[in-house]
Amino acid sequence: MYWINGELQDTILASDRSFNYGDGGFTTMKTCDGQAIHWSLHVQRMQSCLQLLHIPCPNWDNVRLWVETAAHAQGDGGIKLHISRGSGGRGYSPLGADEPQVTISNFAYPSHYTDWQRHGIELGVAQPRLGLNPLLAGHKHNNRLEQVLIKADLERQGYSDGIVLDLNHHVVETSMANLFWVKDGTLYTPSLELCGVSGVMRRLVIAAAEASSLTVQYGHFVMQDILDADEVFMCNSLLGIAPIIKIEYKTFAVGIIARDFQERINCA
Repeated sequence: MYWINGELQDTILASDRSFNYGDGGFTTMKTCDGQAIHWSLHVQRMQSCLQLLHIPCPNWDNVRLWVETAAHAQGDGGIKLHISRGSGGRGYSPLGADEPQVTISNFAYPSHYTDWQRHGIELGVAQPRLGLNPLLAGHKHNNRLEQVLIKADLERQGYSDGIVLDLNHHVVETSMANLFWVKDGTLYTPSLELCGVSGVMRRLVIAAAEASSLTVQYGHFVMQDILDADEVFMCNSLLGIAPIIKIEYKTFAVGIIARDFQERINCA
């Protein structure tokens, strides 16, 4: 089901700038017992994206009510909150597009995510490379064509997900999640200054690591850095935290740090 500006609808204007240009941003939230999890953090990431794009922020109190309506209709599952600049403007110019459009949809929780959390996931390595785009790096904007090509490539290889590199052959993320790995008691995660998406769950993992005095290292890493790791895991808001047990031909044990984060970062 879709709610557009709070109204249940099944159509959208073809003139919407998200349809024409990917002009907007979105976030995906997990719902438990009809409630959107980590709501305030999702609002923060959406505000950051909208401010970058110079799209006026909606009334968040209204949006929360709409999200709660969608969450109660679904129960345990997920919510996608999508905000576009709306309709208007000529060509690329946003002048005249003054009424942002909030679209909310709900969906059932992917059943295989529970298996990934418990037993881990095997990843490939995507052949398409992410372009370098520091202007939009970190934000989940509505133009996801790189991710479409990456996902299609991984599916052709027979993988559900995979490691994604940039044009400089640096590790960035997976096609759907942020990456972490542990080596000699230090937690590593790629810098997202040039490309990639900085997710809400990534922020929570970093906060939990710092609270437990676990050193976090950010940087531009290559595949060998991950392959030499003691343990590897991935995370996003819907999946939570899932151990990575294999990358192509290299296997990993499910690590105690990934399990610890799973216990500490939950539905609350």
